[in-house]
Amino acid sequence: MVLLLAVACGVAVGNIYFPQAISPLIATGLRVPPDTAALVVTAAQFGYAAGILLLVPLGDRFRHRPLIVTLLGVTGVSLFAASGAPGPAPLIAASALVGVVTVVAPLIAPMAAGLVSEDRRGAVTGTLLAGSIGGMLLSRAVGGALGEWLGWRAPYLLAGAASLLIAAILARTLPTTAPPAGRQPYPALLAASLRLLRTEPELRRSCFYQATVFGAFTAVWTGAALLLTGPAYGLGAQAVGLLALVNIATMLATPAAGRQVDRRGSDAVNLVCFLAVLVSAAVLALGGRGGAVGLAALVAGTLLLDVAMQSGMVANQVRIWALRPEARSRLNTAYMVCAFLGGGLGSWAATRAYPHLGWPGVTGLVAVLATAGLARHLLREK
Repeated sequence: MVLLLAVACGVAVGNIYFPQAISPLIATGLRVPPDTAALVVTAAQFGYAAGILLLVPLGDRFRHRPLIVTLLGVTGVSLFAASGAPGPAPLIAASALVGVVTVVAPLIAPMAAGLVSEDRRGAVTGTLLAGSIGGMLLSRAVGGALGEWLGWRAPYLLAGAASLLIAAILARTLPTTAPPAGRQPYPALLAASLRLLRTEPELRRSCFYQATVFGAFTAVWTGAALLLTGPAYGLGAQAVGLLALVNIATMLATPAAGRQVDRRGSDAVNLVCFLAVLVSAAVLALGGRGGAVGLAALVAGTLLLDVAMQSGMVANQVRIWALRPEARSRLNTAYMVCAFLGGGLGSWAATRAYPHLGWPGVTGLVAVLATAGLARHLLREK
């Protein structure tokens, strides 16, 4: 069941990331500037943050199986609508809607945390996160290749079909779990997430950590699509997907990170992650040189960044699972909203930095964000 849930997480999360690989194709197909097409990626990120805020708290009220299956079904229909968008405005709107409803992974994670003992939460969280990583990487690779072959609309059709298929499978296999919060009114659920963010300092700390690192992560991948398809490399959208596929080793790292969290605690893993992001910024800076050296730097730098970001995600989530067992979905709501707001801002900042400062502007943004997170961590330790 954990493996099936990991696959479901990957299918859902992939819907947020495959547009990163095909944004240059969208620009060509719809005859719009590249930065306009990149807004499709930004809209999905902000939509995902809105969906976490508005829908994930329902995991503390409704049974998980009908809720998750319904959201996957609506996601599939929304992706089909995006595939037929006639222009950039409808596509951006459809992308935002997909982001809102494809919030299955943040619902599955707290559900699974409640089904296992405390000393296994890190390992299970790491396994589910590995599934999400697989969705991120494969969606970029498959989306880029399929987009080059059949056009930018084809990845949306494939993603829609995959969402409907996994919805049908989970409708028959997902455990029926009783919601711990009973029939609490919906406004109270929404207010509880904000109240927890105000009253739980460890939740705020975890949110800040992930917002900075995830902002760096989305900035790099938004900028990488522009770099690889620009004059420095002159490659197609398929190259963005292949670069992401190289980082499949991250899927092996997150379960190991989960075991380290179970053994050493979240803070120790967070410290290593911040340092790794700073190193990745230095390595990624060499990617602007182009050629074989630059491409090798992009591979090594994105791999290090991916491992650091996902390992930090495991550490932060295990920290918040221990705060209020009866409110894990609402805790995850506050946490994930902050994380994806950081991701959306990172993606937006990259679209602003790249036209004016080029790739050095993107890698400098990564270093600034990592330094902010590390400074907060070191001040707390002091």
